[in-house]
Amino acid sequence: MPRQGYHHGNLRQALVDAALGLIAEKGPQGFTLSEAAKAAEVTPAAVYRHFAGRDELLVEVARQGYDIFGALMEYVFDDGKPSALAAFESVGRAYLAFARKYPGHYKAMFESGLPHADVAIAARKCNEVLENAAARLSEHIPPEKRPPAAMFSAHIWAMSHGVVELFTRGGARSPFPPEDLLEAGIGIYLRGLGLLPPDA
Repeated sequence: MPRQGYHHGNLRQALVDAALGLIAEKGPQGFTLSEAAKAAEVTPAAVYRHFAGRDELLVEVARQGYDIFGALMEYVFDDGKPSALAAFESVGRAYLAFARKYPGHYKAMFESGLPHADVAIAARKCNEVLENAAARLSEHIPPEKRPPAAMFSAHIWAMSHGVVELFTRGGARSPFPPEDLLEAGIGIYLRGLGLLPPDA
């Protein structure tokens, strides 16, 4: 197919899609902007009408990833239904599902190391969903005894990320599915904080 100029149907998104394939294959720092142009079947000059360089392209990939991730978390949280605990656990499992289904976005979000205001805003929206889920889970505890939702939501995020890195992407072996590992870990942690009774 002959390469096209910048009059591409949606060149900006075509470049993002091309970058996603390259990121999944080579990592976020393993490809050039010229390679992204080639994968999108456009000239390298056309790319610069949308992105000043590879880093800017990576920022857009990461931003879109956080948007997808936040929408997924919001969907599975479902306003705390059918229960605060079930909704909270669903948000944790959504982390694993996202990492599996969107590996290119995931790598751009967590491995590109590109601080940017747009990415930070999108990431904060994801964090707000998890904090909201945490707040719902702890609202039955008197305020003076209630652990900060921001603290234990951050711990659950870290636990979810660890399970993804070790047992979903890292190739570490376990006799238990990653979802079971995460659910058990969340249960133990929440009991330790007094958020769940021992037999829950």
